[in-house]
Amino acid sequence: MIVLAVLTLAAALGVSYWLLMSPFAPSSRRYPYHAPAAEKVVALTFDDGPNEPYTSQILDLLKANDIRATFFHVGQCVERHPEVAVRALDAGHVLGNHSLSHRFGTYLRPRAFEREVERTQHILEGVTGRTPALARTPWLWRQPALLRMLRRRGLHAVAGEFVHALEVFQPSGVRMARRAIAKTRPGSILIFHDGFDSRGGDRTQTVVAVRETIAGLRARGYRFVTVDELLGVPAYQA
Repeated sequence: MIVLAVLTLAAALGVSYWLLMSPFAPSSRRYPYHAPAAEKVVALTFDDGPNEPYTSQILDLLKANDIRATFFHVGQCVERHPEVAVRALDAGHVLGNHSLSHRFGTYLRPRAFEREVERTQHILEGVTGRTPALARTPWLWRQPALLRMLRRRGLHAVAGEFVHALEVFQPSGVRMARRAIAKTRPGSILIFHDGFDSRGGDRTQTVVAVRETIAGLRARGYRFVTVDELLGVPAYQA
C-alpha cells in the first residue's frame, strides 16, 4: 500500500508539473517557449535579477559580443539595484516582469500574485521610465487563471527552456554551456538565472556558462535576438 501511494503521488506530481510548469505542456501555445524560425536565431533570457556583481558581469559579456538580451527582473531586486536595471535598458536590452518577491506561495492566492505583478510594473516604470509588455512567471508556472490575468494587464507571457536543470546548484559553467548549446534550435528561448529568487546568490558559474554558450552558438552560426523580436510582440506598453 505504501509503495502504491508513493507511486500515485509521484504520478500526480508528474502530471501537475507537465500541465503547470513544463515548457512543453499543451498550454505552451499561450506561453511560448520557442518560436518557429527558418534561420538560426536564439533569444538569451535572464531571470531573478538584478543581482550584483553577476548581472553587471553578464551585461559586460553581452556588450563585448554586441548582443541584446531579455531580462525578466524581480521587483524587489530592482529596488535593491535600480542602477543595474537602468544600465540594462540603456544598453538596448529588454526588461520584463518576473514578479515582486518570487515566492511560490503567492500562486496559491491569485489576487496576491496579481498585486505582485502590478507592483513590479510600477517599480520598473518608476526606475526605467518603461512599462514592460513581457512577463514570465517564476518556475514557468502556467495556471490558466494567472495567464488570463497577465493578458488582461496587457502582458505577453513568455516561457523558454532552462539551460540546465541544476543551475541553482551552480555546476560547472562549461557543463551548463554544453547543455544549453545541445538543446538550442532555431527559434529557441534559453533561460539563464542571474539571481536566485529575490535573494541574490552566487552566479559565478552562470557567467561562465553565458560566455561559453555565446561562443559555441556563434561558432554554429546563430544570431541573437530579444524575445519581442523573436515572437513579434511589443517589448513595452505604450
